[in-house]
Amino acid sequence: MNPSNAAHDSPHYSQILIALMQGVLYQENDVQLWPSLLLLQARVRDYCQQLGLELILDEAEGYAYLRQRATAEGEAALPRLVPRRQLSYPVSLILVLLRKKLAEFDTQAGDTRLVVSREQIAEQLRLFLPDTANEARLLDRMDTHLNKVVELGFLYRLRGQEQQFEVRRILKAFVDAQWLSDFDQRLKDYASHGAALGGEEA
Repeated sequence: MNPSNAAHDSPHYSQILIALMQGVLYQENDVQLWPSLLLLQARVRDYCQQLGLELILDEAEGYAYLRQRATAEGEAALPRLVPRRQLSYPVSLILVLLRKKLAEFDTQAGDTRLVVSREQIAEQLRLFLPDTANEARLLDRMDTHLNKVVELGFLYRLRGQEQQFEVRRILKAFVDAQWLSDFDQRLKDYASHGAALGGEEA
């Protein structure tokens, strides 16, 4: 049997497509599908391209996901299969702060897993959110924002340690190096935005 044909007949092919359509496929979580994805990635790319999607695969970081492919000049635009997400100001801010922390972590630590606590995130977040006398309300809202970041797949809540989170490395793809290069200015913008909100609820 031709090895390439055997690869194409893999029972994991459909499972890979379904997993990617549902979200991010991680090497550490999808230990059975990951090797098959590496083997079948050319076929997966060709199939997804027909749907207007692009396979983003980072073998070094161990994740893969689909994003909407840019429409070429003269090409008819296809309906979006990957929806755009409108993120709130606090959620965007958390992602920015986590991305900076991940960049610093990568230059200083030998470990590949960055774990942060709820308190650490809250401490950074307080610097940019409007002042409020009701600390409990702010922290309650922060938990809502953290839950959204977990839902988006950028944080993973550690089992048995509800106040500890692993920062998922796919955040590096979402907030790229070019975006991070303007980080200081963006933080100033966020701080100004937070001040402008005054006592309004974030």
